[in-house]
Amino acid sequence: MAKPKVYQSQDYPKHPFILSSKEVSHHLRTDDQTGLNRSQVEEAQKNYGPNKLEGEGGVQWYRVLLKQVSNAMILVLVLAMALSYGVTDFIEGGVITAVIVLNVVIGFYQEFQAEKKMDSLRALSSPSAAVIRDGHVVTIPSGEVVPGDIVLIKTGDTVPADLRLIDGMNLECDEKILTGEAMPVAKDDKIDFSNKTEVETGVGDRLNMAYSSSTVTMGRARGIVVFTGMCTEIGKIAESMQGTSRKANRSLSRKKGGSMQPAKGFLLRIWDGIGAFLGLTVGTPLQRKLSKLAYVLFGCAILLAIIVFGVNRFNVTKEVAIYAISTGIAIIPEALIAVLTITMVVGMTQMRKRRVVIRQLSALEALGGVTNICSDKTGTLTQGQMITRKAWLPGVGMYTVNDAEDAADPTKGNVSLGPSPDIVKTESEKKGIKFDLGREDTPNASSVRLARAEDTSTNNGPPQLPEVTPELQEFLQSTALCNLATVRHDEQKNEWQAIGDPTEIALQVFAHRFGFGKKSLQEEYAWTELAEYPFDSSIKRMSVIYRQDGSDKAQIFTKGAVERVIDLCTDLGTGTNHRALTSAVKEEVLTRMNLLAEQGLRVMAVARRQFDASIDRHSPPPRESIEEGLTLLGLVGLYDPPRLETRGAVRECTTAGIKVHMLTGDHPSTASAIAREVGILPANISHLAEKTAASLVKTASEFDALSDAEIDAMPTLPLVIARCAPSTKTRMIAALHRRRAFCAMTGDGVNDAPSLQSADVGIAMGLTGSDVAKGASDIVLTDDNFASIVAAIEEGRRMFDNIQKFILHLLTSNIAEVVLLIVGLGFQDSTGFSVFPLSPLQILWINMLTSSFPAFGLGREKAGSDIMRRPPHDTKRGVFSWQIIVDMTVYGIIMGACTLLTFVIIVYGPGDGQLGVDCNRAYSPPCDVVFRARAAVFAELTWLILVSAWEFKHLRRSVFALDPATKRERRVPFFTDIYSNRFLFYAVAVGAASVFPAVYIPGLNTAVFKHMGIGWEWALSAGSVVIFVAGVEAWKACKRRFGWFAVGEEAEEEKLGLRQGFVSFTRSFSKSKSMGSESGAGEKV
Repeated sequence: MAKPKVYQSQDYPKHPFILSSKEVSHHLRTDDQTGLNRSQVEEAQKNYGPNKLEGEGGVQWYRVLLKQVSNAMILVLVLAMALSYGVTDFIEGGVITAVIVLNVVIGFYQEFQAEKKMDSLRALSSPSAAVIRDGHVVTIPSGEVVPGDIVLIKTGDTVPADLRLIDGMNLECDEKILTGEAMPVAKDDKIDFSNKTEVETGVGDRLNMAYSSSTVTMGRARGIVVFTGMCTEIGKIAESMQGTSRKANRSLSRKKGGSMQPAKGFLLRIWDGIGAFLGLTVGTPLQRKLSKLAYVLFGCAILLAIIVFGVNRFNVTKEVAIYAISTGIAIIPEALIAVLTITMVVGMTQMRKRRVVIRQLSALEALGGVTNICSDKTGTLTQGQMITRKAWLPGVGMYTVNDAEDAADPTKGNVSLGPSPDIVKTESEKKGIKFDLGREDTPNASSVRLARAEDTSTNNGPPQLPEVTPELQEFLQSTALCNLATVRHDEQKNEWQAIGDPTEIALQVFAHRFGFGKKSLQEEYAWTELAEYPFDSSIKRMSVIYRQDGSDKAQIFTKGAVERVIDLCTDLGTGTNHRALTSAVKEEVLTRMNLLAEQGLRVMAVARRQFDASIDRHSPPPRESIEEGLTLLGLVGLYDPPRLETRGAVRECTTAGIKVHMLTGDHPSTASAIAREVGILPANISHLAEKTAASLVKTASEFDALSDAEIDAMPTLPLVIARCAPSTKTRMIAALHRRRAFCAMTGDGVNDAPSLQSADVGIAMGLTGSDVAKGASDIVLTDDNFASIVAAIEEGRRMFDNIQKFILHLLTSNIAEVVLLIVGLGFQDSTGFSVFPLSPLQILWINMLTSSFPAFGLGREKAGSDIMRRPPHDTKRGVFSWQIIVDMTVYGIIMGACTLLTFVIIVYGPGDGQLGVDCNRAYSPPCDVVFRARAAVFAELTWLILVSAWEFKHLRRSVFALDPATKRERRVPFFTDIYSNRFLFYAVAVGAASVFPAVYIPGLNTAVFKHMGIGWEWALSAGSVVIFVAGVEAWKACKRRFGWFAVGEEAEEEKLGLRQGFVSFTRSFSKSKSMGSESGAGEKV
């Protein structure tokens, strides 16, 4: 066994908690603003290795091996092997032994590789880290973090490695996994330990450090990775992390369950062990179902053996025992579990290519049954590239930004100041906004184009801007300081870089346009942060407290949802525009908010107030005492354009029978405008019933105020829920479940964990999601894109269809073999013993080689062109639908009848009924007819099974017209369709050719397979293929003609007339992108 690679030690002159963050940065050759570059990362990965604990994760080979040995398929073969040796048939016993060994070895290799592949794919959804590299924030798996990385952590994150904190605000970490301390530890990046030592300062007292595997319970911070992997504090006590949890009632302690608990716990543990060994209590629901099927078939095999013994009056001779072996082997699909495992691995790999990481294998089975998707708006349905579009200041006017295509660049775009528009919607405002607007909002607006990057060389002076009035200055101070984003210009790359939440970046860039960025305010104007009250999704606002040097009074800056901020304000405006916030004035502000929101803008309120009391940074006053008596400074409208692919994805959901709901924290008007743009809401709802139209859009407060009975009485659940809180999401899921819907829910925050867990498929955001949300989810989107959800559903449907296809293929052949052998009990020789039409080794050859590879090929079948034009499948029935059950019975009987007819024609036609003597054991001249008949049946059954794989490419369509698209392109699409899956094509071709050596090789044919070379009998085998295909085609035609088992070739339209995704009326903010692909956005699609 190869020795583990030895990596460079992670040493420092002193422990990093003793050093300053500057000294640590210098030692690691990193920059706390731009982080490591690519070459430094590659060097660090080479020197320090992956950030993981030894023995963490990994696939245990012995478990995989035990799984291979303990499945029902192998057990049947073991019994057959023992029986063969018992009747002294050493050739047959030896071959079965070789088959068992080969099956276990190949199965072990395939599943071990598959498990390793799945393990690596699961690692992609393990706790991730937001790191700064080359000046950009990138999200990477925690295992890829290296010493020197600059890591950003926030509430809900799992700390990826040991960090020396650089800066932060209100950071608290739960370190009980490390220290045992139940209370979160408040961190302080400014604390000085330069005069301390490691011995006198314990791990829990190093407050400028954040430790790997601890959880951020509050606040945010930025830190330098100083230790990774086994060098972390948690790595030093890694042994304590290896404990396993048990199910309930498994304890052996009398204290926990009474005097009988030890016996009860012991028996339950034994039951768990047996269930896990047999695969009945572990794995996905489908894997457990197939394991149960395997043992049911195992029971059927025993029953068939008893039937064989009964027909022979329980006179169990060698011949009878061999026949029983044949029937037992015939009913078991030996390749079923292996094919399922490989198919799931292929499914996970395809999902990864489509930017979806599967955390729970059960999600692969569930995705195809999703009927409703509840999605967030920002960054999922939209691009997450926000730009400040409007800013309204009371008494000053409306600032407008045009032509700003780069969300991070404050030097691009036009800034205009015009008078506040009348509170009357114009037609253009009703229709929405255009981000590449080329005109000014008002004829007399004062406007000046900002200097563009390409014009800086010819620009002799600073760009002219609308005058910075005292009102604007206070507004800009508030938007810049109540903000966690950073905006900087990279001189080397000559580009603007932004780090942070898109909403805050948009506000920060707007402040930078006027030279009032956060950094300049802190450095040039000497503003110092004293406390921070982070954004909370339940109250939808954020506040900070700052003090300017030279002032004895602090300033409170607040931003958030207009309805949540305005209720905390007592007045608005500053200077000569200051006035009390009366009910009439408040109504005016709300009306202006609605005007902006109806243009698709996300509207936020900005406020501030003076605070006279002293502030303790380590013990700030309660939030309630801070967020009161505020002065409203103005409103700001942000535009986040929909992703170009969202509208098409919503339309695809409609044709697939899936309804899309938008659950967002935005204002109802903003949410409705974006929902109409992407097609979630119809542009015109006048044709809908009044109650239906009223139920389409609800606020969270309106929805939560309804009782469950009132929600259930609604004609349709809301398509848009605005100002949505985490608890509202959970109620929405419960309402969907009461309507028997199967729903997927997206989430990214800590508070979203309950809704992600209660949804049938929880979907976490990979870029912006917290580790808590990812841990509660079933799948993770690596690009936070709604279109990726639709792609995952399509892939889930493809995999579900393929599982049905290969199950049908494998079980059909087993039914055919059982039909042939059970009826074959009537073929008795002169001594009264039944002569089997197929020998045990012929059956093994067919099941192991002939059936397996086409089944693998069916598992790799591409999605049909109609896969997203039909309703979701019924998740309660699963893969064993009535169509599959009836199909396998019908096709199995047809296949068995064809082979049986061939055997009868050969034996009772030219053979004159000569069944020979002892033909089940060895060849003799009297057995010539039987051996020739077996060869013909063997060849025929092999070909029928292979051809059935092509027939089962679609359960309802003819094999001669599998894809309507190719049918339109070509008059005879058969060859194109069957060649589209090359693995399946060559599996069928090679399998068909393998019949000839098996029939003609001397010794192998008579001694092993118990058949012999044939001549004219080939015509019967080939002719039966035509008959079988005709029978299958006739059955499919009946299903199509009479609508049997029809699930709908196309999803039904909603009874309420709601068809999503078919209307859009605004353009995307990117002019370059909108040209061409979006040129027809204003038309009905």
